Amino acid sequence: SRRALASLAVPPQAFQSAHPCMRLLPGLSLGGFLMSALLARSVNAAAAARRLPASTCGRAAAALPRLLASPAMGSRRCSGLRMADQSAVAEAPAPPAPVPLPTNANEQLLRIRHSTAHVMAMAVQRLYKDARVTIGPWIEKGFYYDFDRPEPFAEKDLRRIKKEMDKLIGLKLPFRREELSFDEAKARIEAADEPYKLEILDSIVAKDPDAPITIFHIGEPGKANWWDLCAGPHVEHTGQLPKDAIELESIAGAYWRGDEARPMLQRIYGTAWESAEQLAEHRRIGEEAKRRDHRAIGKQLRLFSIQQEAGGGLVFWHPRGARVRRLMEDFWREAHTAGGYELLYTPHMASLDLWKTSGHFDFYADGMFDQMEVEGAQYQIKPMNCPFHVLTYKDEKRSYRDLPLRWAELGTVYRYERSGTLNGLFRVRGFTQDDAHIFCLPEQLADEIQGVLDLTETILTKFGFTEYEVMLSTRPDKAVGSDEIWDKATSALREALGAKGWEYDVDEGGGAFYGPKIDIKIRDAIGRLWQCSTIQCDFNLPQRSGLERGVARQRKGGGRHP
Repeated sequence: SRRALASLAVPPQAFQSAHPCMRLLPGLSLGGFLMSALLARSVNAAAAARRLPASTCGRAAAALPRLLASPAMGSRRCSGLRMADQSAVAEAPAPPAPVPLPTNANEQLLRIRHSTAHVMAMAVQRLYKDARVTIGPWIEKGFYYDFDRPEPFAEKDLRRIKKEMDKLIGLKLPFRREELSFDEAKARIEAADEPYKLEILDSIVAKDPDAPITIFHIGEPGKANWWDLCAGPHVEHTGQLPKDAIELESIAGAYWRGDEARPMLQRIYGTAWESAEQLAEHRRIGEEAKRRDHRAIGKQLRLFSIQQEAGGGLVFWHPRGARVRRLMEDFWREAHTAGGYELLYTPHMASLDLWKTSGHFDFYADGMFDQMEVEGAQYQIKPMNCPFHVLTYKDEKRSYRDLPLRWAELGTVYRYERSGTLNGLFRVRGFTQDDAHIFCLPEQLADEIQGVLDLTETILTKFGFTEYEVMLSTRPDKAVGSDEIWDKATSALREALGAKGWEYDVDEGGGAFYGPKIDIKIRDAIGRLWQCSTIQCDFNLPQRSGLERGVARQRKGGGRHP
């Protein structure tokens, strides 16, 4: 995974840097990108993989140089890495024309999903009197609701709940909004014996004492109805929910508030769309995702494994996978060298003081493993490479004439993830991060960021990723640095995106506390979006680390020195 970060120091005489990296899948190693690339380039990858002879992986690895070779190196561009021969792929039927699926940017779809979550909770509490409700938001592909119930739900319960939901939808019950005081809301929640809702109410008031307290009813006034503490939005009545476009999908466990010390709840996931055709397309994509499950493909091709004896989230690359990985790494080194980068190798751990100086211990301690004691000193296994590149910069005096400096590293990092969140190569505890830092002057920032975007595009397109969604995130409420430097950095990001000709959306206030950023999502072979490259400007780290560079200044008599 590869991140991009640009660091800027605030004082004019201080060092100013840019730091590029490309996150090629959230929390992913090169292995995760490898598998995603394979899946994106071969539509029938999993089906073909089941028919692979033992020697196929060797042929696939041998094909990688053709796939990865740059036209500038005199090699023709390969059409893609094949996981099976043409005859095997030809056996698979042509996929049906995809149905465009809307997102939650579609307000009506969002209302459908939110309202369906409420109807599901109403159905559950009508059928299971001992079930208490907690939260029920819409999510990317549907909705969920968390329940506290003594008995576990079973798959057969989902069919029963869906049947009850269909009845409620057929009744065309109205959704009614009611605003009330804190005391009134508290009294109703206590009377209903819903302790989780009481905690939510308290948290609303703690955050904003003047926040309006609203509940939404399902049903007519004066009649038996169901209600929930909620801000909306919703459809007008249950009859506007398309019952043939709604499906309850699965049951999972979830800790209340995500805290392992709190009660374990039961989460029911569902999906909701505007039409039965959209639901059918969603199901088709789900089946395709199962066929492309990288965990199954990795095992079938003997590429990698995760050994529970060693611990969860730690990847073992087998000879075949290591061979393919080496070819990818060779391409990565060639691409970065051609882009003017020099390579670094840094340690896997460092004194805890370094992480306190950089700010990582203050802001990311929950994502770091516990410290270890070495001869009376505290050491930290590294979750990021940033402080190591900073120390390398500080090892000698730098002149403004040295800048920009572009340094890249395939650095293995370790981050704490709860066992319940681990998922193959997609969510791990140890991974090799394609990371880079650019140290530059303020006037060089726009050009350097454009160079990072060019390199990002070069690498992604080699693996068949050509469709992007781009987001520019700006200054949040809590941030370091002056308005002037934030404006300059944000303008540099806008300028670079404009030079690329890329369309982008703006996430106002979505930047990191230390600087604005560009996020790039890629679309895979079955239309799923993945958070990938991130290009950030960091004002914080250079200041905290005391980075400096020589400044050209006028000497007495007219001479200049750095």
